Amino acid sequence: MKKVNTLIIIVTLLTSVNLSAQYANQNINLLGHWYNPSEVAEPIYGIKYNGCFGWVDTAHAMAGYAIVGSSSGTHIIDVSNPASPIERDFVPGRRSQCIWREYQTFGKYLYAISDDASPNSFQIMDLSYLPDSVHIVHNGTTFFERSHTLFVDGNKLYCGSVTSPAGGGFSSMNVYSLADPENPALLRKLNQDDNTIGHVHDMFVRNDTVYASCGYDGLHIYKFNTGSNTFSAINSLTSYPGQGYNHSSALTENGKYMAFADEVPANMPMKLIDVTDLNNINIESTFKSNEGATPHNPYIVGNNRLIVAYYQDGLQIFDISNPTLPTRTGFFDTDTLAGLNTNFTGFTPYHGNWGAYLDLPSGNILANDMQNGLYILDASIALGVNEKFNDDNNIVIYPNPTEDNFYVMLNLKQNQELIFEIYDITGKMIFSEKQKIAYGNSTKLIKTEELSSGIYFLKISGNEINLSKKIIKK
Repeated sequence: MKKVNTLIIIVTLLTSVNLSAQYANQNINLLGHWYNPSEVAEPIYGIKYNGCFGWVDTAHAMAGYAIVGSSSGTHIIDVSNPASPIERDFVPGRRSQCIWREYQTFGKYLYAISDDASPNSFQIMDLSYLPDSVHIVHNGTTFFERSHTLFVDGNKLYCGSVTSPAGGGFSSMNVYSLADPENPALLRKLNQDDNTIGHVHDMFVRNDTVYASCGYDGLHIYKFNTGSNTFSAINSLTSYPGQGYNHSSALTENGKYMAFADEVPANMPMKLIDVTDLNNINIESTFKSNEGATPHNPYIVGNNRLIVAYYQDGLQIFDISNPTLPTRTGFFDTDTLAGLNTNFTGFTPYHGNWGAYLDLPSGNILANDMQNGLYILDASIALGVNEKFNDDNNIVIYPNPTEDNFYVMLNLKQNQELIFEIYDITGKMIFSEKQKIAYGNSTKLIKTEELSSGIYFLKISGNEINLSKKIIKK
């Protein structure tokens, strides 16, 4: 039995290598790919796929799902086994041939918006019935008809560029309470406090501080005051090097730095700014992946890694630990085979990676390509997590390889509660245990005698500890 399992693992590795070889890449491996060959591209730009998000079912063995937007609607893809993604359900949009769809989740609920012309709708879906199906709890215009982007912060839903049904008007940004997740309650429209902003294209929100990307109006920062339900302006950045259409942004975990992308005109550089003092914003650096490519959506892991979904350039990862000199650590060009799954023949700059999702327990990244569909990627090398841990602590795993069990020798500088997890080569978590470890020297036994021979990944996480180590079971 062990020989059979070993053969399967070797075949999986070879398949992954062969798949990755079809695409230009560095330090990022392709684990799986999904697309629907019958999906019809919208007729303006030839876009088949758009927004990308994820959800983890904590009630069913932490199953991971990709939320994939397409011209026709929303695809719910089970990526628990990334080598064999499975579409569990499809929810059609109010209208087809859509350019834009975007998503956010709140608990078991998925919020789906589109900004294509009427007739359109705001959709709310209950994901808790998966893997069987998705239940629609709202598909209408009661709250609004259209929005361009959305963001969940705490128990609030922020929506940018909101269009109400006929006669209801337009708002640059709205914020809703999710106290009743199936019935979001409007708290405030930005227009009520600042009517100088034409529209908010996208927003990044943390603890009610709103970093609003306002297109050609630049970046504007607001505080949403929960007591009075009002917006207060903090500062803005309306003139900067390489300025274009301020599209979207992301913030480091410590809140010190922000990266943002300008989408138009093409080939604008990424910007990294110091927002430690919101009253004194400084440009740290501007940088590009390659000449000719356009950044679309940025994301940040921790404080040191920036992930950017690029038109024409796929997924790009940068080390921003030195904010004045970002360096690329890896990329996966989803656009290498541009047009693979579309018969659209018109010229368009809108091909490549629309967006990504980074928060699956496996650490795998989801990336949605506008023509080629969903990619499931292992970017652990590019993200620098393989050997990443606090230098003040000493962690040794032995023997490696082993024939039965592993031991983890720890020398901690303080008491910690650590989480020990084992993932198989497909990214599926097969072991998880939380344990309080005392400071000083200690040894923990990781029982693996029941595991088949093959390659696994042991992840140890805690306060300032994030170690991912490849382990081999003989």
